[in-house]
Amino acid sequence: MKRLKHICIGLLLILSAIGCTQREEPAEGNAVYYWRTDLRLDSTERAFLNQYHIRKVYCRYFDVVINDTATGPVPNATLSFSDSLPAGVEIIPTIYITENCMHKPHQQLAERLVQRIRQMNETNDMEDIREIQIDCDYTARSMKTYYQFLREVKEAWGQRLSTTIRLHQLSMPAPPADEGVLMLYNTGDPRKFEERNPILDMRDVAPYLKRLDDYPLPLAAAYPVYSWLRIIDGVHIEHTVEAEEIIKVKHAVEKEREGLKRSIITYHLDVENINRYKPETYEEIYHH
Repeated sequence: MKRLKHICIGLLLILSAIGCTQREEPAEGNAVYYWRTDLRLDSTERAFLNQYHIRKVYCRYFDVVINDTATGPVPNATLSFSDSLPAGVEIIPTIYITENCMHKPHQQLAERLVQRIRQMNETNDMEDIREIQIDCDYTARSMKTYYQFLREVKEAWGQRLSTTIRLHQLSMPAPPADEGVLMLYNTGDPRKFEERNPILDMRDVAPYLKRLDDYPLPLAAAYPVYSWLRIIDGVHIEHTVEAEEIIKVKHAVEKEREGLKRSIITYHLDVENINRYKPETYEEIYHH
């Protein structure tokens, strides 16, 4: 009986230790997305990188789309390199691939994508690139194909691979990547813009909060600092997010998953976006 008691106590201690094990999360640091078609930084943007201690730039290299003339996915809107990032700032090539590209497998797509990234790096003297990111709004229909595509990209690249995670994707199995970036923007239905801000609204985020703590992939968090100008029935409608709403969402997600404090990204680097918010807002967003 004593032996059984000791075994039970030992099992309880082991289970307790497992339960207290801290989840692996991304390395601490600040980052920003760069989503223009020419890499060119002015003095304000360079000062922003320095002021908020940004050490990573997720830089959109090109999109992958299906158009009417091609037989399969093709690159689109390729980045030009008119400038370079400041010393000490890591560039992470980021590829946006449309969801309809993943409705069926495409032979050698992953290999061709990685080869194109390597060629752009070599042509533009981009050295020591250790990570790439794939951005896709995959759905239940495209998930299986997309996950296999990520495995092939990972094999072809041979180094670190990250992918974006939208809120609705938290209910799906985690993708085969080293890390995810939780996109806390474009959270609403743009057709219901009169009811809620389609860029970010706490009411659209709230239903997904309970999924955060159990999500197994290491996660960084990305917050919107951009505006969205649309023409609806001939009327120009501009969507921007109040600073208070961004901070409210930040506090809510970090309460559910403290690790989301570690790696923080804003979307995206641009003078207008920098000037849209006060320095105190950026300090609060990037606060760990």
